[in-house]
Amino acid sequence: MGKTPSINLLKTKNAGFIDRFITWAITAGRVVVIVVELTALSAFLYRFSLDRQLIDLHSKIKQEQAVVSYLKDSEETYRNLQNRLFLASVFGSQGSEKVKTLKDVVSFTPSGMIFNNLTISEDRLRINANLNQVSSLSDFVKSLKNYSKIKNVSIDKIENKPSAAVITVSITAILKSENLYENIK
Repeated sequence: MGKTPSINLLKTKNAGFIDRFITWAITAGRVVVIVVELTALSAFLYRFSLDRQLIDLHSKIKQEQAVVSYLKDSEETYRNLQNRLFLASVFGSQGSEKVKTLKDVVSFTPSGMIFNNLTISEDRLRINANLNQVSSLSDFVKSLKNYSKIKNVSIDKIENKPSAAVITVSITAILKSENLYENIK
């Protein structure tokens, strides 16, 4: 077989400035193309790592949102408790006699009684509670009637809930007036 013909546009013998420049440009062009391709490939791979981080951050945000929504009720309860403690401290500094009355009424609480609401105003004490037994209710009402700061006790509502084994009761107690003029009437 014979020699295959080849085409060479560059002169190898007695290369002039143009020939050397073309050789350098082709070599430099190859280097530039390789560098550009490596840069594009590395940017493409870096994009995958950024996408992975973005997906991880989205899943972490969803997890944190789930935790926040789970703790929302606890946060509301905590804030409600803080507000009530603040009001109690203000109330305690302004009406220590009422605080003493509330403490005394709470001390009358028999076992098995749970307060749902205990409100004191200028002349009334309102109690909403759950009890296990009727005898506990009668003991509590007797204690209220015998208390020196209560003028009158009335049971507003009694509801028996046998399915929950609970008696729900609403009691209103009229407080004796602390004003000397009203006590004379």
